[in-house]
Amino acid sequence: MTNTRSLVLTLPLSIVVLLAACSRQPSNAQNSAEDSKVDSAPANYNEKYIGVWADENYQYPIQRSEIEWKEMLSDKEFHILREEGTERAFTSPLNNVKEEGVFYSAATGQPLFLSNTKFKSGTGWPSFYEPIRKDAVVLKEDNRYGMTRIEVVDSSSGSHLGHVFPDGPKPTGLRYCMNGASLIFVAKDEEPPALVKEYLEDNPDEKPSL
Repeated sequence: MTNTRSLVLTLPLSIVVLLAACSRQPSNAQNSAEDSKVDSAPANYNEKYIGVWADENYQYPIQRSEIEWKEMLSDKEFHILREEGTERAFTSPLNNVKEEGVFYSAATGQPLFLSNTKFKSGTGWPSFYEPIRKDAVVLKEDNRYGMTRIEVVDSSSGSHLGHVFPDGPKPTGLRYCMNGASLIFVAKDEEPPALVKEYLEDNPDEKPSL
């Protein structure tokens, strides 16, 4: 009984520690002090962050039932993309990607980030200083767990990607802290998976040029 009670009391603390880790500023070993020196309390969200601000009435073009999402995604992808979960830090192989290419939504195949905007944040999650285009991501204020953060979802389906923080490098001063399991990386000249191909066929104006 004592062990069970200890586990229950420990779980909420573990969640807070995990979230705090994602919220911490990038190491100055990765970014110069000058590059990391950014106002952490912007007066106007709309001017500070790159993305489309949305409320609960925002209409996403790709609509599926949660049963359909569960059938097409792995358990880990479903937990992160549809249940707003967070993967453990330093577990994604996308942390180490250095090749030229594009990062797509693992939910829809939508282009989200170019590899040349990726930087080593030291946080343990793939990090980017801007999305591929402003309307590629939707931003929402997230007040869960006793803190205020800016949630990032893909604009095609509203699937959770991660959060954005105002402590990134130049030129934007932003850090899009993304879950690796929410992304698909396709290197330049590599054949994209069917999910990406289908999305780009339906949305040819979003096809990235490298």
